[in-house]
Amino acid sequence: MTVTCSHRSISCDRLKETARQSIIVVIGGRKCDEEIRQLAYLVGKGIAERGAILLCGGKNGVMEAACHGAYDAGGLTIGILTGEDDSEANSFVKIVIPTGIGVARNSIIIRTCDAAIAIGGKYGTLSEIAYCLEFRKPVCSLKSWEIGGVVQVKTAEEALDFAFTNIAKLSELPGFK
Repeated sequence: MTVTCSHRSISCDRLKETARQSIIVVIGGRKCDEEIRQLAYLVGKGIAERGAILLCGGKNGVMEAACHGAYDAGGLTIGILTGEDDSEANSFVKIVIPTGIGVARNSIIIRTCDAAIAIGGKYGTLSEIAYCLEFRKPVCSLKSWEIGGVVQVKTAEEALDFAFTNIAKLSELPGFK
């Protein structure tokens, strides 16, 4: 089947190839212990293995571990940095976006994602969770904040199932791109 768009035709196969990948953000602290690091790695790896893009703040700790997992699984990683210097990104970020806007970048990160997984973290993570709730983005907590509206999960696999199940539900709604 062919679809005609003004001056050119596009095959349905080509349309399927250009459909947007889901974007899952992993939020968490710049510092973490080995247990949190391992969970973040497994979540990142699972995001890539299931075909989504991993988005994060691009720095160390949870962000680096998640990017490392996605990188090892051949996935695409994007880091939206607080500063102007792209060298601040961890070595597993494939696309670095330096903003120079400080923590205001948290709003951009959450606006960009389809679902969020919080792992560990402190107040920066809490602010990103708050944006998820404000912007009505599905968010789960894996050893992170326990607050209303945030689904608590116990394993990396449960976190991945939560994110992908919610993205599947969202993709059925009108206007989902």
